[in-house]
Amino acid sequence: MKTGKVIYILLLGSLVVTSCIDDFLNLKPLDSETEAIFFQNLEQFQAAADNLHTNIYAWQSNGKKGSANNTYAIRFDYGTDLITVSHDAVNGTNAAGTSDDYYSQSYEWLRGCNQLIEKAASYSNPNEIAGPVGQAHFFRAWHHFFLLQRFGGIPLMMSTPDVSSDVVWGKRASRYEVVKAILDDLDTAIFNLKNTTVSSTSNDGHVTIEAAKAFKARVCLYEGTWEKYNGIGTADPTNGDGVKNGAGTVIPDGYPSVTDFLTMAKTLSDEIISSGTFELFLGVENVPNSANPDLYAHKSYFYLFNLEGSDSNPSGLSKASNKEAIFRAVYDHTNRKSNMNLTHSEPAKMTRKLIDMYLCADGLPVHVSPLFKGYIDMNTEFENRDYRLTACHPKTLDYVWGWGKYGTGADYMTDITSLSANQYQYCPNLTTNTASGTRGRKFCSELSTITDAGQEAMDCMLIRLAEIYLIYAEATCELGNGTISDEDLDKSLNLVRARGGVAPLNAALIAKARTLGCDMSYLGEIRRERALELYAEGLRIADVCRWGIAEQVFGTEKCGSI
Repeated sequence: MKTGKVIYILLLGSLVVTSCIDDFLNLKPLDSETEAIFFQNLEQFQAAADNLHTNIYAWQSNGKKGSANNTYAIRFDYGTDLITVSHDAVNGTNAAGTSDDYYSQSYEWLRGCNQLIEKAASYSNPNEIAGPVGQAHFFRAWHHFFLLQRFGGIPLMMSTPDVSSDVVWGKRASRYEVVKAILDDLDTAIFNLKNTTVSSTSNDGHVTIEAAKAFKARVCLYEGTWEKYNGIGTADPTNGDGVKNGAGTVIPDGYPSVTDFLTMAKTLSDEIISSGTFELFLGVENVPNSANPDLYAHKSYFYLFNLEGSDSNPSGLSKASNKEAIFRAVYDHTNRKSNMNLTHSEPAKMTRKLIDMYLCADGLPVHVSPLFKGYIDMNTEFENRDYRLTACHPKTLDYVWGWGKYGTGADYMTDITSLSANQYQYCPNLTTNTASGTRGRKFCSELSTITDAGQEAMDCMLIRLAEIYLIYAEATCELGNGTISDEDLDKSLNLVRARGGVAPLNAALIAKARTLGCDMSYLGEIRRERALELYAEGLRIADVCRWGIAEQVFGTEKCGSI
C-alpha cells in the first residue's frame, strides 16, 4: 500500500514538472520582439511596414550590402553615357561574377515583405491592416522589379523561404512570370491602399495608392517597350532556353500584350496627372527677398533635390513645399541622415554628350539653333540654353555657395559677390587628370550647417511627377506609332520643358527642325527629355536597354564636359 502511494506521488510530481516545462517552453520571449509576440495589432503591422520603407536603395540603405558605394552606382547612373564616373555594370566586362551584392540584398529585403504578408493572412481583421499589407505587396513588387531589370528572369520569392524552398534550389522564373507576379502584387497594393493616400499621410514618405499606381505605370512602360524593341519569347535572345542558359520563355496565361502594357502605362499616368494632387516644383523662380535675386532665378530644378529646412534655399521653403514627389525616402538630421558624401563628391558630373543634349530656348538642338553661341569661350555655350543645364552646371566664374564643412555654405541674405572670389567663384579644374574637370551640382546641398560628410538630409525622390508626365508622353507616342498630338504634349512633356525655359514640342517645331536639316522626331525628343530631366536618378541603364540600343549608346567612348 505504501509502495502504491509512493508511485502515485511520483507520477503526480512528474506530471506537474512536465506541465511546468511545457508551460515554460511555450512562454513568449520577453526581452525581444519576435514573430511569437509581434504582428498582434495594427500598430505592430504598421511598424513592420515602416521598416520595409527603409529597405530600399535611396541614399545609404539598410543591410550590409546597402552600402554607400553600392548605392552611388545605381542611384546616379554611374557607367552610363551621361555621367563621367565609370561602373562595372556597363564597362564591357563579359564574364558574369559568381556573386552580386544587389542580388543578395534584394532577397534579404524580400523576406521582410513576405513575413508581413504571411502574418496578415491569419489576422482577425484584415480591413484594419489593409494599409501595411498593401505596402508590403508594393515593396515585394519593387524588389522583384529591381532584380528583373538587372538580371531578367529570376527565382521568385513569394513566401518566406527555408532551406528546401524553390527560391533556394529551384529554377529561375521567366521574365514574363516575374512581370506577372509584379503586376499582381501592384494590383493587390492598389486595392489595399485605397484609404492610404497622399492626403491621409501628408506625403510623409509612406507608400500610398498614388505611389502604387505611379510605380505600376513605370513597370508597364518598361516591359511594354522592352518587348517591343527586344522581342518576346524566343525572339528575345536574353531569355535563353531555361535549361542550359537564361530563364526561358514561359509566358503565363492572360499575359498582357505590348499594346496592353502601353495602354496601362498611359491610363495610370493620366489618372495621376488628372487628379491634380501633384505639381512641378517652381518655388525658386523669383526670389526678390534675397541679396542676389538674379543669381537664383530659374533655379527651381536645382533646389528641388536639396530641400531641407527653410535655410536650404533662398525662398525659405521646406520639404512640405515639394508637391512633386509621389514616392520618396524621407530623411532628417536627427533620425536618418544620408550617410553619403553627396555634396562633396558631386555624384552627378555631366559628360560632354549630356551637356550637348540640352536644347536651346527655342526648342532646337545646338547644332541647328540660331540661338546657340558656340564654343567661343568657356561660357558662350551656356547662353540661351535649358535652365536645367545652368542650374546644375555653373558657368566659369559664376558665384556659387559651397560646402558647409569648408565654411562656404549659403547665407542668402548676404551678397555673395562681396565675398572671396577664391572661395565662391566657380572655376573648372583643369590642372588634374579628372573625369570631367567640371562640377555637377545636382544633389549638392548649400546648407551652412553641414559640417561633415553624410550630414545631408534631403529626401530621396524615387518617383516624381515629372517622370509621370514623361511616361504619359512616351506611352501615348508608342501607341500612336511615333506620333502624338499637341494637346497630349501640352498636358505632359511640355510642362517639364517649360520649367527649363524651353519652347514646347509640337508639330510646328518638328517641321521647323526638319527644314533646318535636323531629323527630329517625337519619340526621339521624348527620349531626350527622359535623359535630361531624370539624369542621375537611376533610370538611364533601364531606359537604354528597354529601347534596345544599349550597344549603340554605351559602346562609345565618354568625354568629360571640357
